[in-house]
Amino acid sequence: MPALSVARQPSVAPPATYLKLIGTALVWGATWIAGRVAVSEAAPLAVASWRFLLAALVLGTLVVIHEGWPRWSWGEWLTLAALGASGIFLYNLCFLYGLRMIEAGRGALVVALTPAVVAAGDWLLFGVPMSPAKAFGIVLAMFGCLLVVTNGDPRLLFTGQIGVGEWLIVGCSVLWAVYTFIGRRGTRSLSPLAMTFGASLTGWVMLTAGALLQGSLFSLAETTWRGWGAIVFLGMFGTALAFTWYAEAVQRIGATRSAVFINLVPVSAVILGALLLDERLGVAVLAGGALVIVGVIITNRAGARLAAGIISKEKTA
Repeated sequence: MPALSVARQPSVAPPATYLKLIGTALVWGATWIAGRVAVSEAAPLAVASWRFLLAALVLGTLVVIHEGWPRWSWGEWLTLAALGASGIFLYNLCFLYGLRMIEAGRGALVVALTPAVVAAGDWLLFGVPMSPAKAFGIVLAMFGCLLVVTNGDPRLLFTGQIGVGEWLIVGCSVLWAVYTFIGRRGTRSLSPLAMTFGASLTGWVMLTAGALLQGSLFSLAETTWRGWGAIVFLGMFGTALAFTWYAEAVQRIGATRSAVFINLVPVSAVILGALLLDERLGVAVLAGGALVIVGVIITNRAGARLAAGIISKEKTA
């Protein structure tokens, strides 16, 4: 999910805001199931291209309605191209090819690690302060991810027996962290809505070029209504609608409070995977997923306390 700027928030938000956040988490959890259904019937590049064509059309319409026709500078286009390459093109290659090889629920539990990857990257690359509690949360989340990836046997990491699908889904976390870092630059001059539209547009161009070179873009004659339904869901609901709801929530209650609901995404993915795809994850995988979620919560809370302490010191200095 894109980095978002925060407007002034009211002290009390309407219940609809929280219902939309819960709906967003459920929709994003369902994208893992929809992605697995779609790639079972069509080539991943074709699925991603059609998904982001739909998303770009909806988001572009919203941008024109609310902000007018985009007039981006060359620098902004370069930022949007970098966002499209990392968070749309490469991310969806890892996401959809990975889903051909591993369960949707297990993939979602791995990607739940992303906030911890962002926090670690902030410390290593940008010198953001690190507290013991924050470090503990990152380590706990990464250990949980290791349990999920190895199906409860961490020794597989050292014997080279982790599959390609698992590594591709781990790549999703890394790529989304990169997208987040680039997105911070993008929101200096672009609204969250415009930035997500631009990233979707440039990413769609890359995905479409890849699908054309592969010869898979129009090879969808055997795709059933289930496959097309999954593609439409990914584009219309998983990208356009969910982003709009999440952006609205961030503006009303802030990024920190909104981000808490994102912990529901892997939970909903696991439940929906069991109900709709008959996926059965082992106890070790579920325990690892729980550690990832707990580690991310600890990391976020410790980061918020650290930031609040820094701001307090600056005010009293």
